[in-house]
Amino acid sequence: MLNEFKAFIARGNVMDLAVGVIIGGAFGLIVTSLVNDIVMPVVGVVFGGFDFSNYFLPLSSSVTAQTLAEARKQGAVFAYGNFLTVVINFLILAWIIFLMVKGVNTLRKQMEHQEKAGKPAAPPPADVQLLTEIRDLLKARSQ
Repeated sequence: MLNEFKAFIARGNVMDLAVGVIIGGAFGLIVTSLVNDIVMPVVGVVFGGFDFSNYFLPLSSSVTAQTLAEARKQGAVFAYGNFLTVVINFLILAWIIFLMVKGVNTLRKQMEHQEKAGKPAAPPPADVQLLTEIRDLLKARSQ
């Protein structure tokens, strides 16, 4: 069983997955910082404070607090503002990731195009060359 486990771990797919998870976690931190530290402050300045996180509806009469954190201590609340903030953050995050993927795809296409432009066209396979010669000979005879 130990040898099977070693073979399983040594497979390329498992190692690729592990690397992907680690890189994904680091990338998530980068994108979260980009949203929280760069994008959201600009959005806040443009829209004048853009923070819905303290918008809530009390679900019991015992809730009298003005902030969501205090209201949650007092009882049940319908925290729609926090949900809106998370949805807006998600949309901004999704837009940033979309732009990044679009940029990488554009760069990849440009690199592929440059590689194709720099290489001479590969000669056709031998059977295609032979058929081309036969076609050309038949054309020459018919004229």
